[in-house]
Amino acid sequence: MATATYPPPPPFYRLYKDYLQNPKSAPEPPPPIEGTYVCFGGNYTTDDVLPSLEDQGVRQLYPKGPNIDFKKELRSLNRELQLHILELADVLVERPSQYARQVEEISLIFKNLHHLLNSLRPHQARATLIHILELQIQRRKEALEDIKRGKFYSRECRRVHGPFTGDKEHSSQNFHKEARRSTKTTQGIARDLRWTVAL
Repeated sequence: MATATYPPPPPFYRLYKDYLQNPKSAPEPPPPIEGTYVCFGGNYTTDDVLPSLEDQGVRQLYPKGPNIDFKKELRSLNRELQLHILELADVLVERPSQYARQVEEISLIFKNLHHLLNSLRPHQARATLIHILELQIQRRKEALEDIKRGKFYSRECRRVHGPFTGDKEHSSQNFHKEARRSTKTTQGIARDLRWTVAL
């Protein structure tokens, strides 16, 4: 059955056969996972804080502390990785039985690189959000310029408000006020996010 074109559904679908008539007859969904869990052979956690390498039992190859030069350390680890790969090639040619140590060193470098990149995820999320907000500001400013030039129901207006159905002047004034209010709010959020990143 595993190789059939359309395999049957899992057997537990029968638990939901009376769901339409009595929703309470179906089992409750499983509770959310809390703490640590295993996935594809690796240990993961649901905590928002990124665990340190020491907590994971991995030796840290870059300096400790809050003031880490990410570019410098990533470049240094990348150069070290290249050297170890070249050394592994030499070992496989000259001393094939001693390859395990080189593989362990390469694995350690990869884990440090991965941890450094994961440390940058919050900054990446903030930068992405700032970029999205700046694009929204730009689109709203373009819509306001269209209104000022007399294009009361330009492409942006139709996208926001739909086809024109009422008084042109009154509708454009309302859209103008709403767009200005929304633009100011978006600019404030983007400014606050830049301040947070700067801190």
